[in-house]
Amino acid sequence: MNTHVQGSVPHLLLVEDDMTSQGFFQFALESLPATVDIADSFASAMQRAESSHYDLWLIDVNLPDGDGPTLLQRLRAKYPRVSALAHTADASTEIQQALQQAGFSETLIKPMTRDTLLKAIRRTLAKSAVGSDSRDENEVPHWDEAVALTALNGQQAHLRALRELFLAELPAARDAVGRALDRHDEAELRNQLHRLQASCGFVGALKLARSVRQLHNTPSSVVARQHFDTAVSALLR
Repeated sequence: MNTHVQGSVPHLLLVEDDMTSQGFFQFALESLPATVDIADSFASAMQRAESSHYDLWLIDVNLPDGDGPTLLQRLRAKYPRVSALAHTADASTEIQQALQQAGFSETLIKPMTRDTLLKAIRRTLAKSAVGSDSRDENEVPHWDEAVALTALNGQQAHLRALRELFLAELPAARDAVGRALDRHDEAELRNQLHRLQASCGFVGALKLARSVRQLHNTPSSVVARQHFDTAVSALLR
């Protein structure tokens, strides 16, 4: 599975030293689809990352020559925009909190099901695609089919249904954000914007996702709030 594939197929780096676990990941990822490179150590992961571009890192927490959080720190120093999932057999709350603080998007507990793995990867790739767009504001579309279909494995019918649900809930989400802003309730505002950001990724609401990030970064900005309201209104027309 490590043959380069052109186009929109994501390129993943799997860091895993156990051969059986490697086999599970390879079999499970065949239907994503994805191009997958494998590294069995901290050192080989660094070498792989220096020679190829990756859309996502899947990193084992315990490696023969290091640990996952340290590896992620080293990788992020060079490639700050790449998302990462941790995988570990340790199901404790403490380790999951530590991995979240280390910068992993999610933690997968081994053994996991194929469905759990694929859903986590699609969620992360969709959020990453929404969050990394660097185009000028006027060039960003309201809807991005490619982003949404990545999250839904190409299922057009599922995308239509999910967008209908998203648009039905959007007015309430907009009003909740507005109330939090008016009350200067930062905790509630972060909660509402976090939920909305995730939803935008699932349905490919690219311009709204950008305005949500702007509002999160500068909640006191009148311009950021105007961009948010405008983006919402455009989707609800």
